[in-house]
Amino acid sequence: MGRVTTRRRVARLTIGAAIARREDTLVVEEPLEIRVGGRSLAVTMRTPGNDVELAAGFLVSEGVIHRGDDFATARFCAGEGVENTYNVLDVTLGPGVAPPSSALAREFFTTSSCGICGKSSIDAVRTSSAFEVRDDQVRVPVQTLVQLPDRLRAAQDVFEKTGGLHAACLYRVADDELMVVREDVGRHNAVDKVVGWALTHDLLPLTGTVLMVSGRASFELTQKALMAGIPMLAAVSAPSSLAVELAIDAGMSLIGFVRGDSMVVYAGGQRVDETCTEGSAA
Repeated sequence: MGRVTTRRRVARLTIGAAIARREDTLVVEEPLEIRVGGRSLAVTMRTPGNDVELAAGFLVSEGVIHRGDDFATARFCAGEGVENTYNVLDVTLGPGVAPPSSALAREFFTTSSCGICGKSSIDAVRTSSAFEVRDDQVRVPVQTLVQLPDRLRAAQDVFEKTGGLHAACLYRVADDELMVVREDVGRHNAVDKVVGWALTHDLLPLTGTVLMVSGRASFELTQKALMAGIPMLAAVSAPSSLAVELAIDAGMSLIGFVRGDSMVVYAGGQRVDETCTEGSAA
């Protein structure tokens, strides 16, 4: 796994049993500084791996880029007199793409638990998407949606070893296919990696897809899905009130508590095919 995981000596304590000393596998958390054209834009705490996708997805979520050719190159670099730790990534934008506004610069670290903590003003939180999801006609059967958490969980290789990672995946409805799965200590990073993968494959907007996440559906994740043109966000846990408001305003579908054989539809229920359920009117 390389820098994705590390090993530490631990002691497991159980009441009524002897202390068990063993090595445990931990997920790695390190800072990544994202630069654009040599200028520092943000620092986020993340699990190393798929860092170029992370940077690309972050720039999509900030409204800086929208298409594959907007993202030219990215390279890891080191500071003056410091060896390359692969924690600084400098992005070169495509020809004619305007550099990000200085208003987007984060004033402090973005933690692994929050993807918008560093916004310099509350007005910058609601970012306008280049894509319209309201008219996306995709419909997803209920039985398909309730299977997505298990399909996502089965693809979480690092979680299997550590138990300490969030995950996100893109599901293409027409092909019944998990297009990509990404894990990260930060749930917003996992989503950025998924969106960045799609951008580098020139797949935006992501019409006819579902973004499935392993945790809750926060405002930041709903906005990231919207910025990528994803018409439906499904989550294992609860959404926030602001996430629901954003989904309703944008004409996006938001599904929470996708567990076992049930779910709760908070917005955009027209995209959920209920024909397999009984008593749907109730």
